[in-house]
Amino acid sequence: MDLTGLGRGGQQLQNCRKAYLQAVEVLATLANLQTAFYTLDAALKVTNRRVNALENVVKPRLENTISYIKGELDELEREEFFRLKKVQKNKQKQVALQEAADLAKKAAMPEANGHGPLRLEELNGGKASLLNTADDDLIF
Repeated sequence: MDLTGLGRGGQQLQNCRKAYLQAVEVLATLANLQTAFYTLDAALKVTNRRVNALENVVKPRLENTISYIKGELDELEREEFFRLKKVQKNKQKQVALQEAADLAKKAAMPEANGHGPLRLEELNGGKASLLNTADDDLIF
């Protein structure tokens, strides 16, 4: 700096004052930016905590829930399949029993024995039919 004499001393003070005001403005801007940085840093920490909580707590719980639901659905599907097979087996048994009963009925019928249709006398135990005999009491 030049010597500050009587002629230039006021000008040097004005220059110092301007430099000081610029420094104060820069410091105010720096303080503002620093406050914004701390605010962003705090928000970033909160966001990181939330991300970690989602990744390490919520996501595994959801995956466990999904796997449990899938397991339950598979178990229900197996039970339903077993139930359907059991019902189908019972129906086949019923059909087989019905067919056996039908065959037994056919075997008991005389036509199935190869004798042909029975005559009325055979059904009445060898007696003649009442319709074929003459009855004296009948008026018509």
